[in-house]
Amino acid sequence: MNVPVTVYTEMTPNPTTMKFVANKYLLITGDSVEFSSQAESKGFSPLAEELFKFPFVQNVFMAANFITITKTDNVPWDFITMELREFIKSWISEGKDVLIQMPVPKEKSEATQARKTFQVSDLDDPIRGLLDEYVRPAVENDGGAIDYVGFENGTVTLLLKGSCAGCPSSTATLKGGIENLLKQHLPEVKEVVAFNE
Repeated sequence: MNVPVTVYTEMTPNPTTMKFVANKYLLITGDSVEFSSQAESKGFSPLAEELFKFPFVQNVFMAANFITITKTDNVPWDFITMELREFIKSWISEGKDVLIQMPVPKEKSEATQARKTFQVSDLDDPIRGLLDEYVRPAVENDGGAIDYVGFENGTVTLLLKGSCAGCPSSTATLKGGIENLLKQHLPEVKEVVAFNE
């Protein structure tokens, strides 16, 4: 029996992003992908490529069972939310491809370049574990993702994606939430910073 596809929207802490949540998985758990232009999504995500045809779509982030869309400032969500929701719903209902292959995202390659400056640390795994257990679910709940870049001299460097990138409250999340959590569990951690592209 075919379960009808439902898509609902959620506001995120970032006023320029909206989270579109489906009742089925779009990507395998743990994977996420982000596109900031139609050209970038070509050959990787037919859905993102089509979403960029909307003049107000600025960024498309996909993970698990949701898509976070960043819009341009010139149009309010009230005017475009229904249209985007219906578009995404019919795309999934018709069984069209969401993602045909994972790109090597520019963040990944930049983070990898940055990672070269980070020595492998004994804390890499414990930090990743804490982020996966405590931070990732909450951040995905807000339509974003946080990737671990490295640890050096007491400083943990993280990469913000989806609604987390450019979100007014991301600094508070980094400093107040993640930094406190890591310091509490790992006394070696002195501060948490965002990786600047």
